[in-house]
Amino acid sequence: MQTLAIALGSLILYIIAYNTYGKWLGQKIFKLEENVRVPSIDLEDGQDYVPTKKGIVFGHHFTSIAGTGPIVGPALAVMWGWVPALIWVLFGSIFIGAVHDFGSLVVSLRNNGQTVGDVAGKVITKRVRLLFLLILALALTLVLAIFGLVIAVVFRIYPAAITPCLIQIPLALIIGTIAHKKGINILIPSIISLVIMYLSVIYGDISLVHGFNQTLSNWSVMTWVGVLLVYSYIASVLPVWTLLQPRDYINSLQLISALGLVVVGLIYAGIFGGSPLTPDGIRPPLEIVAPSIEENVTAKNLPLIFPFLFVTIACGAVSGFHCLVSSGTSSKQLKCETDAKFVGFGSMLTEGFLAVLVILACVAGLGLGYTTSDGTLLTGVDAWNSKYADWGSSKGLGAKVSAFVDGASNFLKALGFTAAFSTALMGVFVASFAATTLDTACRLQRYVLQELIGCFVYKNHTQRTKPHPLTNKHLVTIIAIVTAYFIASLPALPGSAGLLGKPGSGGVILWPLFGAINQLLGGLAFLVILFWMKRKKLPIWFVAIPTLFMLIIPAWAMLYQVFIAAIGSDKSWIDQSQWLLVSMGLTTIILEIWMIWEAIIGWKKLESETI
Repeated sequence: MQTLAIALGSLILYIIAYNTYGKWLGQKIFKLEENVRVPSIDLEDGQDYVPTKKGIVFGHHFTSIAGTGPIVGPALAVMWGWVPALIWVLFGSIFIGAVHDFGSLVVSLRNNGQTVGDVAGKVITKRVRLLFLLILALALTLVLAIFGLVIAVVFRIYPAAITPCLIQIPLALIIGTIAHKKGINILIPSIISLVIMYLSVIYGDISLVHGFNQTLSNWSVMTWVGVLLVYSYIASVLPVWTLLQPRDYINSLQLISALGLVVVGLIYAGIFGGSPLTPDGIRPPLEIVAPSIEENVTAKNLPLIFPFLFVTIACGAVSGFHCLVSSGTSSKQLKCETDAKFVGFGSMLTEGFLAVLVILACVAGLGLGYTTSDGTLLTGVDAWNSKYADWGSSKGLGAKVSAFVDGASNFLKALGFTAAFSTALMGVFVASFAATTLDTACRLQRYVLQELIGCFVYKNHTQRTKPHPLTNKHLVTIIAIVTAYFIASLPALPGSAGLLGKPGSGGVILWPLFGAINQLLGGLAFLVILFWMKRKKLPIWFVAIPTLFMLIIPAWAMLYQVFIAAIGSDKSWIDQSQWLLVSMGLTTIILEIWMIWEAIIGWKKLESETI
């Protein structure tokens, strides 16, 4: 019952937070108004600025921010103990993550839908805009490279997820046309699409298509990355209503309904036990089999819990990438200012709850039993120890994904679903989240590169009304995906085979760097929000504290890995000759220091203006 109590308690806490803290922020601090004109209406172009119902924007926003980060991060962080992981997810998502996402969305709404990077130049100093855009471009390059690799690995581990993910594309095109061109209520088409997507999970690996799935799963990792990046290019240059928006929307229906099934399964397993493992029909009890706080830190080769717990969990509590979604796409689609609380604050709390379910799936659901590759059935503590023997065996992408998939599928199996359906649905769950993040990130990178190139090709702001050839959306998007492919194709180590034994796929080594840069980006976004609120003479204490925390912790984690010991190793990146990580890490730190210095100068000027 402990697992059930944690799940329901967390859900109640999030509901209370949304209706108290979120309401206070929206009404008393940001003073959102229903009748104020928003960028999607003032700048409507049918391409990026498109007034959209809040339910559809929520679907796009939630599925874009909730990639594999809130899955793989918490699934690994439970090694320090489920209690510290749970505490950080709950309080981090409410008081830091949701404030960050909500604040970024409001700031962008009040500045014609501009990205946080563009707003930085207005509210701090002009040079900060360039610095911020450079960090954004670096972070998004890592997102494109890493999430392309993530999806490729998921498809190789779970071939049954391939067909259901592919079917979502034509469904999205149909829904987009119905919603935008025909003006038809999309409730019925959405329900039909949801049914089709679930049928594709049930029958997506029958004999007719099994060979197709197996053939595609045998593609090399880099072949998949190339295909996925080309898809991202197409999705990012098409009007937002064509593919990106409807795909995220119907994805959200499937993903949220799947989350609902997991919750129902967890409740059922908590009361009646898991699926019977033996012919006697006895249901194993749902119990937490992981330690509340891991005491064998040395034996399991765990990194320092402080600061690495916060960097590892990342998106489950707070993510800098979210400021790009809030200010890059969602702010251009909201047709009413008051919808910002539901989309910005609500989506982050939903992602936090997802992270809670991931934790419970790994520390309790896994204990309901799973079968190893050699056919051995493991349950309880034995199941936990087999997945989490030490940091080295658990840090791989496959281990993190499979721990969640096995644990969550046990919740579904408790309801009577077959093992094949449960595993396939969770595989689709992971791949779909990653895919929506990938295509959104590609569109965001287009915006950032256009703004970044504009810093050099435009002599003044008025020239921006005339597009420069170098800011052409097709050109900058091609630059984005080619750069990401190059990063993803780098070997893990000189002379090594790389990811899954395939040459030239070692871009996965950038994962620890991504975690630190992602969190630093959150701190820098908080800095922009802080300056904007100061200029508007709004209370800033609840933003100032998270800003300091998010600037210090990730920088500390990155410098520690560069000079002392990298996460998962007793050697620093310098000692390992990981010069790509060293150069990108130090470049980010230098840009952060420079930006903070500019912020100090800007703050002094702001104080003198206030006086």
